[in-house]
Amino acid sequence: MSRGGPVRRMLWRALGLASVALGVIGAFLPILPTVPFLILAAFAFSRSNPAWEAKLLNHPRYGPSLRAWREKGIISRTGKQAATGAFAVSLAMGLLFLSLPWSLIPPFVALLCLGWIWTRPEA
Repeated sequence: MSRGGPVRRMLWRALGLASVALGVIGAFLPILPTVPFLILAAFAFSRSNPAWEAKLLNHPRYGPSLRAWREKGIISRTGKQAATGAFAVSLAMGLLFLSLPWSLIPPFVALLCLGWIWTRPEA
């Protein structure tokens, strides 16, 4: 069923539940991503609770994205655009509320992350 003993499975399950919680929050907040947290949750549940992993992978809205990532490393164009929008909001907030040198961190992180995201294959 899973790797490790009961304590390890419990820790994986806790990580999965925390990731699902952050993913749910991300569904309502434009700054927080949803699918990356659900990818992490599916990974954690694969090591702790295969039934919960199956529920995520079969979810009508998020399941196709999770399976595409798991099987082929695919990020949809819509997902890439959503990530770009979220980074734009984070960038603007950083520029508004942070002073130098801290205001340089959001653009640097956005450049690194978006560069990686946009080089992933699309369906």
